[in-house]
Amino acid sequence: MSAIFVQIRCTPGTTYSVAKELILQEIHSELYSTSGEWDLLMKLYPPEGADIGQFINDTVSSVEGVERTLTTLTFKAF
Repeated sequence: MSAIFVQIRCTPGTTYSVAKELILQEIHSELYSTSGEWDLLMKLYPPEGADIGQFINDTVSSVEGVERTLTTLTFKAF
C-alpha cells in the first residue's frame, strides 16, 4: 500500500477547525500545518482498492472550510 499526500487550502481562519475535523476522521498517518500556498499537508494510506478520487472527495474535500486539495500519489519508497 503506497502513501498519498494531500495538500489542503482552507478558507482563511478555518485551518485549525479543518485540522480538528480531519483528526476526528482518523484517516491520516500524519497531518502538518504548512506555510505558503497550502495550509495543511496530510499523509495517508487509503484503504486497499479504494477509488482515490472518491475517497478524498468524501473524507477531505467535504470538510467545511476546505477550499481546494492537491493529491500526490506515491509509488515506491527509496
